[in-house]
Amino acid sequence: MKGMGKMLKQAQKLQANMLKVQEELAQKTVEASSGGGVVKVVANGRQQIVSLVIDKEVVDPEDVEMLQDLILAAVNEALAQSQEMVNAEMSKLTGGLNIPGLM
Repeated sequence: MKGMGKMLKQAQKLQANMLKVQEELAQKTVEASSGGGVVKVVANGRQQIVSLVIDKEVVDPEDVEMLQDLILAAVNEALAQSQEMVNAEMSKLTGGLNIPGLM
């Protein structure tokens, strides 16, 4: 039973550390851009878009599809970078172990 108690304490410590890392990640951000920087997106570690900036020079009522493509590209890149940031932080926490459902 000593082994189980020790394992339970380790699991509780890991859970507390995970919550701390998740809170820290919510404050960290990544920025991505597309179209040479005319569309910029900032995402946080919770996979939320927190900022979107579009240069007015790229807004062309005759070419809405291009603007949509630029926005999608920047948003997808920001979310991918955010996920990479989360995976890197969680990997530090778990010592590189891939724990299903954790990330």
